[in-house]
Amino acid sequence: MQVKFNGAARTVTGSCHLITLDDGFRIMLDCGLFQGEGKREEIWKMNSKWFFDPSSVDCLILSHSHIDHSGRIPKLVKDGFDGNIHCTHATRSLAAIMLLDSAKIQEADAMYHNKKQVKKRKKKKLKLREPLYESIHIGPTMEKFTSHPYNRWFHVHRNVQVLFTDAGHILGSASVTLKIKQGKKTRMIGFTADIGRPNRPILRDPQLMPPCDYVICESTYGDKNHESKPEQSSQFLKIIKEACVKKKGKLIIPAFSVGRTQEIVYMLDKMHTKGVLPKIPIYVDSPLAINATTVFGAHPECYDKNLNEYLLIDENPFGFNDLNYIRDANESKALNGRKEPCIIISASGMMNAGRVKHHLRNNIENPKSTILIVGYCSPETPGGKLRKGVGALKLFGEVYQVRADVKIMDSFSAHADQSEMIEFINVHKKKMKKLFLVHGEYDTQKAFKYKLVGEGFKKVEIPDIGFEYDLT
Repeated sequence: MQVKFNGAARTVTGSCHLITLDDGFRIMLDCGLFQGEGKREEIWKMNSKWFFDPSSVDCLILSHSHIDHSGRIPKLVKDGFDGNIHCTHATRSLAAIMLLDSAKIQEADAMYHNKKQVKKRKKKKLKLREPLYESIHIGPTMEKFTSHPYNRWFHVHRNVQVLFTDAGHILGSASVTLKIKQGKKTRMIGFTADIGRPNRPILRDPQLMPPCDYVICESTYGDKNHESKPEQSSQFLKIIKEACVKKKGKLIIPAFSVGRTQEIVYMLDKMHTKGVLPKIPIYVDSPLAINATTVFGAHPECYDKNLNEYLLIDENPFGFNDLNYIRDANESKALNGRKEPCIIISASGMMNAGRVKHHLRNNIENPKSTILIVGYCSPETPGGKLRKGVGALKLFGEVYQVRADVKIMDSFSAHADQSEMIEFINVHKKKMKKLFLVHGEYDTQKAFKYKLVGEGFKKVEIPDIGFEYDLT
């Protein structure tokens, strides 16, 4: 039995790991897009090629719907995969809207690239690009999805059972445990996927997995602990009052459409219910976030105790007076002309694409504006650069001076920090034969490995992309 790492290896995005059983049956864990900024051609090439034959994969197990975990599934199907895609009920619901949104982005990116090629190479041979996949590929992809509840074993092969446990990361997210029979022996393989944080709003706390022989573990925040605990409403309210009441400016919150946006809206809803939220207009400027919020409302099985109790007070935790959801592109553009104080929540969270990039350009040089960063950003993205404290930022080909206030609240992070990850995987320490670190920057992973070894974990590996390990 072998495991091969085809993505999220010494980098954060592109989650994709392939397990091959002794009888040749192949199980894929996730199939995500590589994402980044400033190296588009390299990212394109990584997303275009496979380290395996897609038609040789027998089934796919999807941990959750974030695009860096699910975004290449339509291409996998397009290129020959014909097996079942297993996930939780909520993940299936979110994947339907997220993959369609991703397809539209693939189409737009290909069109933009081809227009540039036409301008540059009028007399030379054109290198036109096809999208990785298109909207027409989403229907056939979704037909292969089959969903399962948490905490119930199901078979994907006569010798393989799978268990989903709640990872507490986003709606429907799961850690994956494989129980594999090899003759008279049974091997347990665990895939943490993205581990959430305890005590976050909306979702239940991460649920521990059964002890495993081999564990594939994320490491996004492997080198640090978050400075503040989740649900820091008082700090968030203080930033709102400073930005919108005292400075009378705009508060721009770049946030991922799924998970982060709903968490922010829920916190604002509770402030409104308590009567402590300043009376200022709030805009959720993201069609995908609006669709995702509808999905959140349809899956109360994922809610934690606090949200279920709050529903007795407020039947709609994602809507209140002064909150406006914006779909229309012209309405989005009109926000940049408004002078009055307001809050704008818009995607993407790393500020490398989407409507928020336009809001950033229109507000970054205004000292009255505030940009609140509420989660991880890849170092090369605009969000990553702002986290580092740069004085100027290049957007849409032009350089802008950073005169707006930049605030950071990592309490909104949906990823467990170093201590929380160690606590999550401690259950495997005695049984585990090998621990593989994935989904993290390489320097972060090396720091995390050093910490893990000091905590008594043995045989910690940091696989590079394309590496294959024998698990027998």
